[in-house]
Amino acid sequence: MKSTVFVVTCEHAGNRVPKCFSNLFVSAKTDLHSHKGWDIGAIEIATYLAQKLGVSLFRFDYTRLLIEVNRSLDSPELFSKYSKELQTDQKQYLIDTYYQPYRKSIEYRISDQINSGHRVIHLSIHTFTPIWDGEGRNVDIGFLFDEARLLEKKFCTNWRTRIESITNNYFIVHNQPYAGADDGLTTFLRTRFLESDYLGLEVEVNQKFKFDQRLEISDLLHRSIIV
Repeated sequence: MKSTVFVVTCEHAGNRVPKCFSNLFVSAKTDLHSHKGWDIGAIEIATYLAQKLGVSLFRFDYTRLLIEVNRSLDSPELFSKYSKELQTDQKQYLIDTYYQPYRKSIEYRISDQINSGHRVIHLSIHTFTPIWDGEGRNVDIGFLFDEARLLEKKFCTNWRTRIESITNNYFIVHNQPYAGADDGLTTFLRTRFLESDYLGLEVEVNQKFKFDQRLEISDLLHRSIIV
């Protein structure tokens, strides 16, 4: 039986802007510091889980408003309203310098682990704004996975059950506030690796939680992981 290893990533860890592109964001201060610019609090959760699981953390610290590393190259969301008017060569520079190195490093790590005989559980850590289009989101924690991949579904079902056996303080749902099979890094990686070798899971935590609560959730997520 294959042993299981974890890979932890955080695609929206920060809202940094490279100096060479700072002119694009002169009027974007509000967006940069909001959920539009990054996943607020996600890096804290990702860092905690990576440390507790004893694995390196893959983190992308530049704002998603520059280039969205959690989207495919043909996605209309790859570049934001601030970067979509860049020249073709500048966009290619962003892809070659930021997008591809980040995604390829994760793919290579997963491939190495699988080639070494392991099964990989990829935890991609995100947070989401509690208000979207003027409506509140009645979700505390979301586990996102591909419904067609039964091992992913089973893992998330068991994970959720274990958390709920510890506490009922959090409303946990599957494939909310987004669908786990939507365009994203885990969705791409499922095309690269067999289900028996790779489970791609996104963990979404509501941004309404403050620092202490995020640490509590991080600890809860870790304590309830059983493979």
